Amino acid sequence: MNAETFTKILGADFYTGVPDSQLRPLCDCLMRVYGTDPRRHVIAANEGNAAALAAGYHLATGKTAVVYLQNSGEGNLINPLASLLHRYVYGIPVLFVVGWRGEPGVHDEPQHRYQGIVTQKLLEDLEVRSFVVDSETTEEEVRRAMTEFRPLLAEGGSAAFVIRKNALTGEGGAVYQNGYEMNREAVIQRIVQAAGGDVIVSTTGKASRELFECRAAQGRDHSRDFLTVGSMGHASSIAMGIALQRPEARVWCLDGDGALLMHMGAMAVIGAARPKNLVHVVINNAAHETVGGMPTAAGGTDLPGVSRCCGYPTALTAKTFPELECALARIQGERELSFLEVKCAIGSRGDLGRPASTPQENKRAFMEYLKSL
Repeated sequence: MNAETFTKILGADFYTGVPDSQLRPLCDCLMRVYGTDPRRHVIAANEGNAAALAAGYHLATGKTAVVYLQNSGEGNLINPLASLLHRYVYGIPVLFVVGWRGEPGVHDEPQHRYQGIVTQKLLEDLEVRSFVVDSETTEEEVRRAMTEFRPLLAEGGSAAFVIRKNALTGEGGAVYQNGYEMNREAVIQRIVQAAGGDVIVSTTGKASRELFECRAAQGRDHSRDFLTVGSMGHASSIAMGIALQRPEARVWCLDGDGALLMHMGAMAVIGAARPKNLVHVVINNAAHETVGGMPTAAGGTDLPGVSRCCGYPTALTAKTFPELECALARIQGERELSFLEVKCAIGSRGDLGRPASTPQENKRAFMEYLKSL
């Protein structure tokens, strides 16, 4: 189904959510029609944030907003769905559009497998009525489902369209760019060089894939790296947990701007604990690049300023490779909690591979390496 036709059937005039590659045609359509006009379309920090925005919209207008998300974000939805939106509480309607990653019988990455199995059951348990859209679903079928949803929404319930792979089509992908010059993969190569034998925790998405390929290109194993898959926004907390328990080991966290924004409160927790052996690097291209490139709020956020307010003693920014080299040299010469924002261009190699090891293999090798330090 064409994404523009889909939005017309939904009939909403406010959308918010977190981008998903499976919903790319819808995301591109929203950017084409609304851009980031905050009264019509807000790219949220996380899915719970989107649900709360939708609640505020309903309170102000009496209308129903659309919240879009990848099914991995259902976990972030559970609290506001159960304790805010539900008919037992305020009875605030929301129409969800959920990208179904890890659908049983469809090959996907390991972090999506279990989430795919429980996607529909979670919605059912939360009393969200759902309708599955696939590549064969007709416009009339979607209209009929929407007609059935409307009385439920009018009574303060919520409903969801669950979108299978290739169910939505569009006019062609939007091209997202920023004004930065550094390539992320080259940045990661320099960070790896600066880290030496230190351990690295990398965020989900292309950063971990590029880190994996960087080690392979050097002919080295991957035992120094914990390649976080899924659990977007939690890499810095994983790194903090390691750093606190292994103070003799320096720990580098390779974070992304979208991931950082998703659970930004972790920075305050890190700053309060102030582990001297933790280096928190945020590669900021102001985009959700792994799922298509839609913008994040990080393009207009002073991330080093935030880190200082959270208690990080050192907070640096690099926009060029010479600035990056200077920042890395300073961090190497200090022994304190450090924050480094690296502003990068959007884009990656078309032939970028994926880790060849399984998550459990990665975990075992990483734990053995930590024991050897």
